[in-house]
Amino acid sequence: MSQPTFVQSTASPLLHMSNVDKAFAGVHALKNAELRVGPGEVHALIGQNGAGKSTLLKVLTGVYRRDAGQIQFAGEDVNFTSPPQAQRAGIATIYQEVNLVRLQTVAENVMLGHEPRRFGFIDRARMENRAREVLGGMGLDLDVKRPLADFSLAVQQMVAIARALALDARLVVMDEPTSSLDDQEVERLFGVIRRLQAQGVAVIFVSHRLDELYAVCSHITVMRDGRTVHQGPLAELSKLRLVSVMLGRGEQELVQQGQTGFQRVAVKKPAGQPLLEAHDLRRPPHLRGVSLGVMEGEVMGLAGLLGSGRSETARAIFGAEPGGGELRLNGRAVNWRSPQAAIRDGLAFCGEDRKQDGIVPEWSVRENLTLALLPHLTRAGVVDRAEQRRVVERFIGRLNVRCSSPEQPIRELSGGNQQKVLLARWLCTSPKLLILDEPTRGIDVGAKAEIQSLISELAGEGLGVLMISSDLEELLEGCHRVTVLRDGASVQTLEQTELSEAALLAAMAHGTDPLTDPSTLSDHEAPAHRSAP
Repeated sequence: MSQPTFVQSTASPLLHMSNVDKAFAGVHALKNAELRVGPGEVHALIGQNGAGKSTLLKVLTGVYRRDAGQIQFAGEDVNFTSPPQAQRAGIATIYQEVNLVRLQTVAENVMLGHEPRRFGFIDRARMENRAREVLGGMGLDLDVKRPLADFSLAVQQMVAIARALALDARLVVMDEPTSSLDDQEVERLFGVIRRLQAQGVAVIFVSHRLDELYAVCSHITVMRDGRTVHQGPLAELSKLRLVSVMLGRGEQELVQQGQTGFQRVAVKKPAGQPLLEAHDLRRPPHLRGVSLGVMEGEVMGLAGLLGSGRSETARAIFGAEPGGGELRLNGRAVNWRSPQAAIRDGLAFCGEDRKQDGIVPEWSVRENLTLALLPHLTRAGVVDRAEQRRVVERFIGRLNVRCSSPEQPIRELSGGNQQKVLLARWLCTSPKLLILDEPTRGIDVGAKAEIQSLISELAGEGLGVLMISSDLEELLEGCHRVTVLRDGASVQTLEQTELSEAALLAAMAHGTDPLTDPSTLSDHEAPAHRSAP
């Protein structure tokens, strides 16, 4: 690869981090890292998981102390020793994993840590009015007196963003802020970012979704192996060139390997028998009649806007939130009233929130990986350590989990490797059906390609997969069919020959097919190349 490229702005930066080093146990997480952000600039910060992005931001906000280097903010040398100190200086951070108090109200979360007070007590009226004001500026009308736990993960993410905006920050750091949002919510967030930019507030935007970067960012910093390898205007980089710089590989090599992150991957239609059949699933108010089927060896996609019932459908099938309707597995009627019953019949479920519902952060890779298999590894209350070790080594190798050892705490792994461990947790139970809710949420292009390839490989071996994704491109790339939900009901199932972005968007928005609604087609799209429904 060529030498690092740095195109410096002539304007005085709001933030300038230079020659930053940080090592853990002698291993460099950052080495001479650079980040320069101008006032009112929306600046993309990208790199593979483990490239050093999160470490750099944690050094900036005082979570970690740097070993070397300099940080200047608003023209002054700074050395924040805690996140609250960084907040007081004008830096607000929104983390990918919602870091709020779910049992407190929306208003309490928006104003967390800076509640208005009167005579030494929290002024609840002022707090709630300020929360409504901030949320209203984002186009959200929420009951701020309700507990945050009453709302979906996507709404919680928007509340986390509102909390940062309530701080009146000069720099807002957004770490994967769209990972739980649908297209409509993403556009709303982009509107908020543009308003911040107009007010002179700078934004550092971390995302693995390349289209989002080009939609909202003007400049970019690319990191690889703890180093800054590129800085400059984003418009000067094509998508292919950007992925090439991020992965450290030639552009032609990426095209040949299909790791561009935006190329369609052909998938063969499965020849298996019906595995799961769901008919008229109901659980008011979220599910009002969902019907779908998954074949052996098929990757069935589940699409829909925020609130359409995608996650609720998965949880209903898995027995976590059972309701009415009919379920059949291999032609046999089933009625799972708990996840344990579903697991016994060969189902597995990876939820969308890794931190909340997936990993046990303080446990090792070994302990996390074999969590679902423990009943089969235990005899008379004693775990068969030799068999556990064989299982762990097998799946670490098969899924290419990058860790120093099976005893490494899983919290130290990158997001992509954590996701691989969660997949391994279920695969080692030899399931018949694997339910995946946002399986590539918050992971980089390289890890995403590995997981997509693994899903395709598993389907090729006969495993049925039900995959929920907010990323239409991911559904188009890897699914044999896609069932679209709208307002808690299934409105259409698109065969592989019918799949297109226009068809998905039409069904999601209107429950229509672009064949019968030409207004949903762009000028260059025509129905002639698609089979009749």
